[in-house]
Amino acid sequence: MAALNDGLGHVDRGGRNIKLILEYDGRGYHGWQRQAGSLTIQEVIESRLGVMFGQRVAVSASGRTDSGVHAKGQVVNFRTGTKLTVEQILKGLNSLLPHDIVVLDAQEADHSFHSRFSAISKIYEYHVLNRPVSSALLRNHVWHVRATLALSPMRECLGRICGRNDFSAFMASGSEVSSTSRTMLRAELQQIGPDRLKFTYEADGFLRHMVRNLTGTIVEVGKGKKTTEDFERIIKSRDRRQAGITAPGYGLYLITVNYGQNGRLSTGGNA
Repeated sequence: MAALNDGLGHVDRGGRNIKLILEYDGRGYHGWQRQAGSLTIQEVIESRLGVMFGQRVAVSASGRTDSGVHAKGQVVNFRTGTKLTVEQILKGLNSLLPHDIVVLDAQEADHSFHSRFSAISKIYEYHVLNRPVSSALLRNHVWHVRATLALSPMRECLGRICGRNDFSAFMASGSEVSSTSRTMLRAELQQIGPDRLKFTYEADGFLRHMVRNLTGTIVEVGKGKKTTEDFERIIKSRDRRQAGITAPGYGLYLITVNYGQNGRLSTGGNA
């Protein structure tokens, strides 16, 4: 069996493949992936597993959420030779984690399962508070947009990105990927309260900052700063400079990951 390696030299050659579903508040972290000098979700999870198992453990995630981004259903997996049951792993890890990271579920997965490479699609939500004044309670969990937004043209833009498209115009500069085309399975906008909007995106993969750049551009259409025709031209241009602003990370949530025959993880990278 091949060892699981996260590219950072952390390898555990144990035989069991453990899958975890995580929920976290991303406010205090610089995203998922380990990085020197910054606290990340991956660092916290791996360090606490190291305490439990007495050795370094490499954890892979379904996607590398950015700084400030939240998750309701981040899926991770790791290899281990521990004799602990999955119930003991869940309970023990939760007892060691800070209050803003929670393990919702722990399962023993098939040896072939990989949280990233086995994924068929991912679902992200972006939340907007659309009213003149901010919220003391929601300020770190929604993007506050003061100007009244027109929903119809924003929904028209979302309809235009469904299907297979090149999303170069909505990719963060400096990204290195083999292909910038992705299949958007679903793109919707719902009004979930008198001043709350929820964007939902489901795709077979996401480029870095793709959801945030799409949302920022579509909100500019809602404000009347851009038209739906402008949005169409931006897609075809494949030029990030023509698209709108990058929406803040704290309005974005990784909701769930679909693994096909294994079933959608209803408790449910880069976006």
